[in-house]
Amino acid sequence: MKNRKQIQRMVGIATLVAIAVVLQLIATYMPKLPGGISPTLALIPIVVGAILYGPLGGAILGTAVGVIVIVDPQTLTFFMPHNPAATIILCLLKTGLAGFCAGWIFKLLYKKNVLLAVILASIIVPIINTSLFTLGAVLFFGDVYGGGGFSIVLATIIGIIWLNFIVEFAINSLLSPAVLRIVRIIARNYNIGISFNAGAIYSEEEMAEALNTSSVVEQEK
Repeated sequence: MKNRKQIQRMVGIATLVAIAVVLQLIATYMPKLPGGISPTLALIPIVVGAILYGPLGGAILGTAVGVIVIVDPQTLTFFMPHNPAATIILCLLKTGLAGFCAGWIFKLLYKKNVLLAVILASIIVPIINTSLFTLGAVLFFGDVYGGGGFSIVLATIIGIIWLNFIVEFAINSLLSPAVLRIVRIIARNYNIGISFNAGAIYSEEEMAEALNTSSVVEQEK
């Protein structure tokens, strides 16, 4: 039984990784919006995975997205040539840690208020992702683009990063109710090795209804 659940978790995480990678690739190669804005929906699967599979699941999904960010043309142009090691670590760390924290926040709060837990998990991902990227850009590439200080070039790069943050923050905030609905549907109707008790996000009446529906289906079979 334990091995079966582990396999289900692996399949569930792998499916979300595939979705996140595709969404990140679309954001990477689609035409940029005015101001160099290139928002991504790949943060949503990270949030969903963090909620369903806990901090470790969120970290795995975030790290997978970070791998795609490494090969982003902008990353390869502005960061990789100057400090490859710092670029790789930064790209993997920023989304990996964001996914981990999202899972931890949901795990900590969902039994008290599941909607609040989902909202906070949704918005913490772009906050950590962008904040770490900004800090890394200043620490590791300030000498390259700022001459040891804060230049117009570095300010422009960071400005674009935070413009993307505003859009991604808005997307995650607006879609957090949809994330909750997705999680509730998956937890109630699909057995994919989730890491929390589905009963904690449903009322007793909803769980009873689900059990009655299942009984009717089994009888019909």
